[in-house]
Amino acid sequence: MNTNQPRECGVRSAECRVTHHASRITPPPLRTGSAFTLLELLTVIAIMGILAAIALPSLRGLKPNAKVAATRQLLDAVSRARQLAMSQRTTVYMVFVGTNFWADPTANKWSPNDSAQAASLFDKQLVGYAYVCLRSVGDQPGAQTPRYLSSWRTLPAGAYIDPRKFILGNGWPPNGLVLTNTDLNPSGNLPIWPFSVTNGIPFPAETNLPDTLARPYITLPYIAFDGTGKLVSGQAGQPELIPISEGSVSYARNGDTKVALAQPAQVNERPADNTIENYSLVYIDRLTGRAHVERRKVQ
Repeated sequence: MNTNQPRECGVRSAECRVTHHASRITPPPLRTGSAFTLLELLTVIAIMGILAAIALPSLRGLKPNAKVAATRQLLDAVSRARQLAMSQRTTVYMVFVGTNFWADPTANKWSPNDSAQAASLFDKQLVGYAYVCLRSVGDQPGAQTPRYLSSWRTLPAGAYIDPRKFILGNGWPPNGLVLTNTDLNPSGNLPIWPFSVTNGIPFPAETNLPDTLARPYITLPYIAFDGTGKLVSGQAGQPELIPISEGSVSYARNGDTKVALAQPAQVNERPADNTIENYSLVYIDRLTGRAHVERRKVQ
């Protein structure tokens, strides 16, 4: 018998056995907190609803606005045309892609390469523009070397230049665009004159050869700045106003290839009459050539 083992006897041994057995019993978990009551849950939901109602107008303001983005881009593009004119010390034309340009009689003389380049502009009607100069520093007196100073660019989707700005002719058309009760002219109507037009610019690229001396190229809408940055297009004595419309422009496309076809663009102004009721204009001062944005101010 091992004399080193502790001796258990009497009451002492029973107490030891009871104590050892009790140490193996797992105590119940302690509760660390109370559950939410129904009243507390309803209070939290009500607070969340109030916060959402307060934040909703601000969240709507974060939604991208195609009209604002297009106006901003066009303003920068017009300013770029003016800067190019001053840096090149020559007249720079900012030309636009109107509708039905392929129906111009001169288009019949396009080369296959010209026709292919023109076809790439069918889906840029009312939204496309590029910069062109006819003379550059170093050209011989009386000589012209037309050059495109940029590729064709487009406004953001969801906005376009109002089609009435592209109406051809020198007079004020009866179906032109007229704004009423504007911040620019609170006392009366504000007519927006169509773009100036020219048939002296090669299109769709500088490689296009002239047809005849009387009618060398197709008719293009444009604005222009001279070497001092002054606006030299539009109605004499009047600023140039370019209206931006909100909505979509759709183009007829080939059912198989999805390539745009030679058909006029179709516009869907959304919301209706936003061009007039909530106008957004690029305003170009005639004397200085500087441009800024004019929008209807909310009273």
